[in-house]
Amino acid sequence: MPDPTPGPDENPAENAFENSAGNPDEQAAQDSGPGSPEEAGPEGLTVDDILSTPQSTDAGSADAGAAAEEDPSAALAAERLEELRRLQAEFVNFKHRTAREKEQLRTFVTGDLLQTLLPVFDDIDAARQAGDLTDGPFASIANKLEEILVRQGLTRIGAVGETFDPNVHEAVLQQPTSEVEPDQVSMVLRSGFRIGERVVRPAQVAVAVAE
Repeated sequence: MPDPTPGPDENPAENAFENSAGNPDEQAAQDSGPGSPEEAGPEGLTVDDILSTPQSTDAGSADAGAAAEEDPSAALAAERLEELRRLQAEFVNFKHRTAREKEQLRTFVTGDLLQTLLPVFDDIDAARQAGDLTDGPFASIANKLEEILVRQGLTRIGAVGETFDPNVHEAVLQQPTSEVEPDQVSMVLRSGFRIGERVVRPAQVAVAVAE
């Protein structure tokens, strides 16, 4: 009579349990497939965490620089801006140089005009020393003429007591005197004139020496 006890291969309950349990490693691999949202990165971060992390400042700057290098219009705009700044600086320098040259030209023109009027100023000084221009219409005309030229930058050179300066004084003689210190102007023989920094005519003077 055959044994009614089923063999190992014939036990349906055990076969069903083994099929349902399966291999634990294979089950874990299936649960953690590539589409699973629980997949962790190298530091325990998920794919969603890595993708949602904001860019750092250096990375953003690098991306912007790469975009500028790849965009020819941005490079062209930067080049045109640099050219505009250089042209603006050149224009400012040109403006200052033109204003300076204009002032120098005005000084030379006024000086040339003054040179033609020097004999008139010498006559006016001689008339004043003689007492002929104390009052009257001629005195008023002489005063107005000097006022006009003073407004144009005229400066008279030469006065008693000034320290002798060969750049603006022309020493005609030496005068022993105790009224002023040595090497000072003791007498003005002919006035000199200056326009700005330009000496139109030096003053003829006598220089004091010790007695």
